[in-house]
Amino acid sequence: MFSSVKRIKCLTQKLFIMVTVIGYDKRLSEDGREFFTLTIQGGVEVVQSQNGNLYMTARKSSIPSTFDEEGCKLAVGTEIPGKIEKVACEEYEYVNKDTGEVISLSHTYQYVSEEKKQDKQSSMPEFMPVDFEQNVPVVAQ
Repeated sequence: MFSSVKRIKCLTQKLFIMVTVIGYDKRLSEDGREFFTLTIQGGVEVVQSQNGNLYMTARKSSIPSTFDEEGCKLAVGTEIPGKIEKVACEEYEYVNKDTGEVISLSHTYQYVSEEKKQDKQSSMPEFMPVDFEQNVPVVAQ
């Protein structure tokens, strides 16, 4: 009995994926007001390049904030539940700052909070019963 309770407890614990605030930028709104965005970064992942080579990278995105510069400085290093997802968008040109190469892209990256991910998964059960495989469907006769 005790081992069954332990197994259920392990199955119900949630794993949170986190992003980290790694910096901030001062920007101007369309009406000329200054505001700050926080630069966030996801975890390290291995990606295969177009020529087949593997390399490690981390997705980055920025998110608007209501913080002043001091608040942004304090936020750097903070971990936030969620992840950065690749999202399709209209094609645009991107200039690589290091090489000057112009690349056409049709995606961007955006932050998705843990709450939004859970909304998508709301139809999934929070835990799987320990002896679920013993359940047998009832057949009408």
